[in-house]
Amino acid sequence: MTRRSTFTDQSVTYGAIGATLAPDLLRYPPAGYRPAEDSVRLGSGVDRFDRAAEALMTWGIQKGTGFEVADVAAGTGAQYPGIVYDVEGAPLAEQPGPRTEERLGADGTPYIAAGMTATLRRKGRFRTRDTPVLVVYVIDEPRRIGFAYGTTADGPESGEESFILEHRDDDTVWLTIRSLLRTRGSILASRQRRKRRELTRLELRALHPAGGV
Repeated sequence: MTRRSTFTDQSVTYGAIGATLAPDLLRYPPAGYRPAEDSVRLGSGVDRFDRAAEALMTWGIQKGTGFEVADVAAGTGAQYPGIVYDVEGAPLAEQPGPRTEERLGADGTPYIAAGMTATLRRKGRFRTRDTPVLVVYVIDEPRRIGFAYGTTADGPESGEESFILEHRDDDTVWLTIRSLLRTRGSILASRQRRKRRELTRLELRALHPAGGV
């Protein structure tokens, strides 16, 4: 697959950068890619939102699903400049800009920021798999926060995944995970899809108060 240069000093392995923001992602995905969207309620209230937001933005989902987050680098700070939509699919009146100051979690871990790079490392039964990623955008609003990253090296999957936390008007707190992925090859595609669904289930539970923060 042709690698496309992006707005940063790295390349990602797919062309539809920022596609996880599109309200019609599930209906009209780019050819050859599998879209998915899953949501889970994490509880209610400002405290639940704030605690989940800090965990989310300090790699809490990735660490909670068994990944070591290695080789973290700040990158350029640039991010995908496309339109950001609200939960009903309407463009936001005020579009969020890139983060201008570094934020830290309680343990000193820097918040995820646009342009950041990292390697997601997971040990399997027979080998350790590394997945290098690039954070392509960050959302940072009073009641909505999250990010998306894309793959930057060849592997079983190529594409983008987003993790968005919302404190809704009814005071409930929800995590939504969206992905747009292409599986390499056809022989092991069904196995990779099963592994992806299991990983998504783990990701949805990672911030839940019953098994996470």
